[in-house]
Amino acid sequence: MNGARRIGAFTLTEVLVVISIIGLVAAIAVPTTRQIRANAKSTKCVAKLRGIGIGLSNYFFDHGTTFPELVTARESKNEDVPAIDTVLLPYVQDEFVFECPSDHQGLFEETGSSYFWNSLVNGQKLGSMDLFGLIKVETGIPVASDKENFHEDANDGVNVLYADGHVLRELQFVVGPR
Repeated sequence: MNGARRIGAFTLTEVLVVISIIGLVAAIAVPTTRQIRANAKSTKCVAKLRGIGIGLSNYFFDHGTTFPELVTARESKNEDVPAIDTVLLPYVQDEFVFECPSDHQGLFEETGSSYFWNSLVNGQKLGSMDLFGLIKVETGIPVASDKENFHEDANDGVNVLYADGHVLRELQFVVGPR
């Protein structure tokens, strides 16, 4: 067998190098993928808060730019109180606008909304708002926000809808070890 050809095979070293490279790529890709998904969910949450803001604008057409009188939150969907998801539902047309995609605690299912309502704006007129005499401009007055910091994986804090309709991701700072 002097002229026999060698059949192509990998050496143990080559196999170990390939496995090491695959492991390294996986170690980099998995956290990056998790971060991308978390950012996408946070962005969807921002869009849903904007949808609530649009629904609130539609509500203003029927109620002369006066904010509804709502409870901050309710313990259960069974409570018969004016809440963000019951009063604004006819103006947003979709109950799932009140569900943050990152709400893994089931707050939407339990209470009807993943968002808090700022009851300090209840009954106030848009354009002449007053929050403790400190903030009188709509750009600084929060109207609704996430009930929890659903967006820790995205390095975000809570998302906040302001009276003028804009939504911001508010970063939360953690003091001390987690």
